[in-house]
Amino acid sequence: MLLHLAIRDFAIVDRLELEFRPGFTALTGETGAGKSILIDALSLALGERAGNEQVRSGAERADVTAEFAIESLPGLGDWLREQALEGDPNRMLLRRVVDRSGRSRAFVNGHAATVNQLREAGDRLVDIHGQHAHQSLLRSEAQRQVLDAHAGLVPLAKEAGDAYREWQRLCRVRLDHESNALARNAEREQLAWQVEDLSRLALAPGEWDAIGSEHGRLAHAASLIEGVRGAIDALSESENAALGALSGVLSRLRPLAEFDGSLREAIALLESGEAQAREAAYALRHYADRIELDPERLREVEQRLEAVHNAARKFRAAPEALPDLLASLQVRLKDLEITADLEALARQEQAARSHYDQLAARLSAERSKAATKLAREVNAAMKELAMAGGRFEVELRSLLPDGGAAGNEQVEFLVTTNPGVELRPLAKVASGGELSRISLAIQVITSRAAAVPTLIFDEVDAGIGGVEDLGRGTAGTVRHASPPGGRPGPRAVVRGQGHRRRRCEEPRRGAGPEIPRGRNRPHAGRGRDHCDDAQARGGDARLAVVFAGPFDSKPA
Repeated sequence: MLLHLAIRDFAIVDRLELEFRPGFTALTGETGAGKSILIDALSLALGERAGNEQVRSGAERADVTAEFAIESLPGLGDWLREQALEGDPNRMLLRRVVDRSGRSRAFVNGHAATVNQLREAGDRLVDIHGQHAHQSLLRSEAQRQVLDAHAGLVPLAKEAGDAYREWQRLCRVRLDHESNALARNAEREQLAWQVEDLSRLALAPGEWDAIGSEHGRLAHAASLIEGVRGAIDALSESENAALGALSGVLSRLRPLAEFDGSLREAIALLESGEAQAREAAYALRHYADRIELDPERLREVEQRLEAVHNAARKFRAAPEALPDLLASLQVRLKDLEITADLEALARQEQAARSHYDQLAARLSAERSKAATKLAREVNAAMKELAMAGGRFEVELRSLLPDGGAAGNEQVEFLVTTNPGVELRPLAKVASGGELSRISLAIQVITSRAAAVPTLIFDEVDAGIGGVEDLGRGTAGTVRHASPPGGRPGPRAVVRGQGHRRRRCEEPRRGAGPEIPRGRNRPHAGRGRDHCDDAQARGGDARLAVVFAGPFDSKPA
C-alpha cells in the first residue's frame, strides 16, 4: 500500500508531503486546490509520460517520490531481486526527476531504473480510476473487459482470441487458393519444367569457374607444352643453360672471397638465385609431365560450357547464379504443391475451428456464471447507493454461429433505475447522476478482485446526489478498498478512516511566485494540508484514496 508521497517543484506545488494510513482515506478540497495534480505527480512516479511543463515555474527540476509497503506482494519482491533493484525489506521507493528540458530520470529503491521498470512496478502497486471512468463503461468492449477481469477470464479470452484469428487466417488461405486456383496451377506447371531443366543441367556451385579454367588449359595445351619445354631448356638442358652459367660464376667467385670478404654478400645472392632456378626447373618438368593434348576432353568441356550458356540465356541469369536459382524455384514449387492440396487446407481450417469452438464454449460458460455473480453484487451495491428500486443485469448476446475474436457473445450491461421499467443498455440511461452511481457501483465491485493494494478514485461520482447514502454504502466495503464519492458532503467523508482536506491560502510575502487566478486556473499560493481522524475504524493492509471535491459545512 501507499505509505508516503513527497512532491517538490511539480506543476504549482512547491513542497508537499503526505502520509497515508491503511483503510479508506478521503482527500477533499475546493476546485483548483490541486487534488488532480497530486494524482498526476503520483502517476509520474509510476512511469507515466514526463514533460518540461511538469516542472514548477522558476525551478530547475521536479522531484516526486512514492513509498510503498510491499509485504502483501511477495511476487513484487521476487521481481525486485530479478531486476537487481532490492531495497529495505518490505519497502519500495519509486522516484522520478524531470528537468527543465523535459528529460527524466527514474529510480527504484535508490537504483537507477528505466521508465518501463517504473511502469511495471506501478501496475502492481496502484490502480487509478479517473474522473471520467464511467464514460468508458458505456462501450460494449469495456464492459466485456470489466466482466472478464472481474472473473479472472482474461487469459482464457486471449487464448480464444488467438485461436479465432488463426482459424480466420487459414480460412483466408483456403479462399485465396480457391479464387486463384487457375493461376496457381499455371505457375506450378511452369515451375515444374523449369526445375526439371535446371536439375538435368545439374550445375554444381563453383563448377562454372572450374570448367572455365579447365577449358582455358585444354584449348592452349600445345602452346603451353611448347613454352614449358623451351623454359626447361633455357634453364638446365641446353648447352648455354642458365644454371650452368650460374655454377661457373660461383666457381670463380668463391676462391676470391678469401682475399676480399665483401664478395660474400654477392656470392650469397647468386647461390640463392641458383637454388630458386633449380626449383623452378623441377616444377616446370613436373608440369610438362602432366600436361598433354586431349582433344576429346576439350570437346566435352566445350559442350558443357555451351549448355550452361544456353541455360543462362533461357532463364536470364548469370551462369554462376543458376544453382541458387534452382534452389529458389524448388522452394516455391514445394509451397505451391502444399497449398494445392485443398483437402489438407480444409482439414487444417476445421481443426482450427474446433479448437476455437472449445475455447469459446469454455469462455461462454464461465462468463455466464460471472455475469450472474456480478449482477447480484452490483444490485446489492446499488441499494446502498440510494437506488433500491434499480436493477442491473449482464446480457450475453450470442454471436453464433461464427463468433468473434472476443468469443461467442457480446457483453452488454443492462439497467433500470425504477421498479417496473424494462431493462435498457447502460449507454441509454438518461440521468447523468444515475449513470455515475451505477458506474461507481460497478467499479467498487470489480475493485474487490484487484491484486493491487492501493486504489485511487478521482471524482468518479461527479453529479451524484445523496452523498450521505453514498458514504454509508461505500464505507461498508472498506476492506475491499472501495471509496466514498468524489465530491462528498461531510456525511459521506466521515465514513472514511482518514480524511485530508486540501485548501489553498493567499501567499505570504516570500512564500513563492504568485500564480494568477482565473477560470480553470488553480488558486494562487501554496496549499496547506490538514489531516483529521474523521472516524476511527479498523482497516486492513489495502488503501483506497479518494481525491474528492469541496464541502462547506462541518460533519454532523
